[in-house]
Formats: sequence, C-alpha cells, structure tokens
Amino acid sequence: MRLFYQSLGVSRRSETGPYAQRLGAILKGAVAPGTEIDVLGLSPGRAIADQYRYLEFLDTGEILDNGLRAEREGYDAFLIGNIFEPGLHALRELLNIPVLGLCEASVTVACLSGRLVSIDRMQVERAAIFDRAFEDEAARDAVFGQFRAAAREGLAKGAEAVIPAGGIVMTLLADAGVHEVDGAPIVNGLLALAKIGELAASLKALTGHFTSKRLTYAPPAGGLLDDIRRIYGSHVYPGAR
Repeated sequence: MRLFYQSLGVSRRSETGPYAQRLGAILKGAVAPGTEIDVLGLSPGRAIADQYRYLEFLDTGEILDNGLRAEREGYDAFLIGNIFEPGLHALRELLNIPVLGLCEASVTVACLSGRLVSIDRMQVERAAIFDRAFEDEAARDAVFGQFRAAAREGLAKGAEAVIPAGGIVMTLLADAGVHEVDGAPIVNGLLALAKIGELAASLKALTGHFTSKRLTYAPPAGGLLDDIRRIYGSHVYPGAR
C-alpha cells in the first residue's frame, strides 16, 4: 500500500528541514508494516500564508495536479495534511482513489459531530517559533505552554478531547510524546490521517469502491466529458466515461 501525504508546511520549510524530517518519521512510524507513506510539499515559494483565501486558491491548483499525479503513479490514497484541507472536495470529484483531510480525520476520530465545545487560540506572536521549537528547547517549551493553556480553556468548558489545529503543532507534540492534557487525550491528526488513510485504501482494495460518485462527487460524463478533456487535457477525470 502506498499513501501520498500532501504537506503545505514542508514546502515553506524545505523537504530536508527538521519539520519535514520529524513529520516523515512520525508518519512512517504510524502506518503498518508494508505501507509506504511519502511526504511531499509544494513548489518553492508556495504556501507561505495559506490562511488567506486568495493564496490558498493559488496553491490549490498544484495540490490538484499532485492528486492526479498520485493516482497516475499508483498511490492508493491521497492525504491532505493541512487543517484547511485545500482541494479536498474537488479531488474527490476528480480522483478514483480515496482523498482524506487532516481536519476531517481528526474530528472523525474525536467523534465531534455536533459536540464541539470550543475553539481556543494559542497566544503565539510569530509562526517562526514553531520552526525554532524543533531545535530550541526553550522555544519548544513555550509552544507547549501555550498549547496547554489553550487546551485547558476548552477543558474548563467541558471538552473531553483536544485537537491541535495545525500539522506543525501536531508534529511537535507527537515528536515529544505529548498525547494528553490533564487526562484528556490529544487527538493527533497526523496519526489519525495516516491510519484512516490505510483503512480507506484497504476498503477500496476489498470492494473496489470508497468515494461515492453518484451525487456530490459525480464526475462529468458523455459528450460534456469529451469537451472538457479536449480543452483541459485527456488526463482529467481519470476513469470517467
């Protein structure tokens, strides 16, 4: 089994930096023996501020291309390792392999449907502290202190589990073996996404199906599909007829 893990944070910190190395190691340690999981970022200069919708829109085009590449190269599932999950719905329409996202996997494991207690913000002035935290113990302690403070605000409101809202924070916590706050489990989306990705790919292999192509994610067909492929290329909507 082969899983394609699309990271955005890796691209802006390089695929050889400490974040990329720790993320890759955590994901490889999470999957079962025999499963390959490859972490890939975007082109240099991309994903520098993906919290802004216009920039997310520009970056999503490359994510969609990578999804097509993943299916073409024989990957069994495409995993979007970003809390905003750019391209998730378009890729489910476009591809035949399972497409899963970081936020969705996290809230699924936490059983959060209709049960979200609160969203509490870490008081971090600059995002650069997350990069330093991989190599600077004081910076790491500061990040963890802010995370615990935000988590405890939610716990005080009645939360029973905590989801870190960001792949780099999830990586720092998993790398340090931090998986609970005051007895409440931390639902680490990296691990959830990797394991659900394996499950989805296994179900697809067993049944031949995973994503419904009937309504929400139905691809174009017939003459319209012919016109689309003539204009956009024969590679789009692989397998559609």
